[in-house]
Amino acid sequence: MRSRHAPSTAPGSAPLAPLDGLPAIAIAPEWKQQQRLWGHAFHPMCSYLAMFPAGLAHAFIARYTRPGDVVLDPFSGRGTTPLQACAEGRMGIGNDLNPFAHLLTAAKLDPPAWAELVARLAVLRVRWSTESAVWLALGREAVESADLQSVRVPTAGGRDGDAPLPVEVALAFHPDTLGQLLFVRRALDLDERTDRFLGAALSGILHGKSQSYLTEVMPNTFSMAPRYVRDFVARTRFHSPQRDVFACLEMKLRRLYRQGLPPVRGIALLGDARDAGVRTLETLRRRSLPEGARLVVTSPPYLRVVRYGYYNWLRLWLLGFDPGAVDAALDDDHRLDGYLAFLRDVFAGLRPGLADDAVVVAVIGDVEFDRGRRMNGGVGLAETVWEAAAAPEGYRLAGVARDDVAAHRKMTKIWGDEAGRATKTDRILVMATSEAGRRRALVGSALPVDWTWPPRRPLRVV
Repeated sequence: MRSRHAPSTAPGSAPLAPLDGLPAIAIAPEWKQQQRLWGHAFHPMCSYLAMFPAGLAHAFIARYTRPGDVVLDPFSGRGTTPLQACAEGRMGIGNDLNPFAHLLTAAKLDPPAWAELVARLAVLRVRWSTESAVWLALGREAVESADLQSVRVPTAGGRDGDAPLPVEVALAFHPDTLGQLLFVRRALDLDERTDRFLGAALSGILHGKSQSYLTEVMPNTFSMAPRYVRDFVARTRFHSPQRDVFACLEMKLRRLYRQGLPPVRGIALLGDARDAGVRTLETLRRRSLPEGARLVVTSPPYLRVVRYGYYNWLRLWLLGFDPGAVDAALDDDHRLDGYLAFLRDVFAGLRPGLADDAVVVAVIGDVEFDRGRRMNGGVGLAETVWEAAAAPEGYRLAGVARDDVAAHRKMTKIWGDEAGRATKTDRILVMATSEAGRRRALVGSALPVDWTWPPRRPLRVV
């Protein structure tokens, strides 16, 4: 049975036409009018499937929080929401079960000073000058070997001894570049702040279609399938140009640090979104911070669309993660009933970590096709999520905003014409956990937003 909805307009304003049966809220998608790389310079550290722009996060951070407030994203991905919150003087908290997403989020929220990066890179260069002969020989052996199962290389960080080198990795890189990658991969300790940032930045230049990337065998947005790499190399006789890992990495770091550090250090949590609220509350208490997020801005994983491990397999190899284990842990194969049950658990689990007047913003993507077949219930998904997952947990709806995204701008276009339309429309649910929060959401929707970036006040000096 359809739930009753309270009016979603601010006092004195005219009611808006409903969207998909839900009341509309007057929040225009102004983020679409901003430059592609709007926001803090750390955002483009590494591409990530199904990410939303920093401007979208800003549109809600500016309306619904003040400096010092806590902003939470239980599905943080590459950390867009918490990073932008920290850049605007809020306490950004990002949570994700994907270890790759957690690493990207942690690198941005707890970054080293520029001097620390320069010093660490200098140490790595000195070590390379004394050890390069061994690693260059290993790289050449890997590329030239007819039986790659006999070529064993140190694991990431040297944690688990040696392991066979995947044939697709050897095919992707120039022998000398591969030797440098193997050295850096072995040397980095991703539990340490500076090395974690270097690893995250290195993953962002691993592959792409320009000279700033270490191989041009695939685009930068995702890892092409291993079979594609083998077939592409055989069909085109591809040979990767030589790229200096240290030079490319230093250029990347200079681009990332051009605006300095965010003024606030955030918090990155690794774990299931269903208990993110409890872990957020515990973390805030330990640090004597405000006990509850006043804003959540998040985008739950698209229904049966993205396999984050499989489409990041090369970056995961670099960082020492198992793509199969990542996809098994994320369990992204839910059909509609399971997906709704999962989101209901997420909304229930968020409540302990939220302030009494918290506003919750959830970007829900429509899914027209599942592996090329039209999906039942995938269109108008926001209404279904509201009625089956959020409303039963006591949330109050302020309204829904529509965010149409041109199909050619969606990363999910990689599945062809049909699947490229899988997520062409997003609906943004604006909710609250109380009537006070719902009223705050309605009143805040009419506030003007300053899109000046970088902000007029200086960021903290690195």
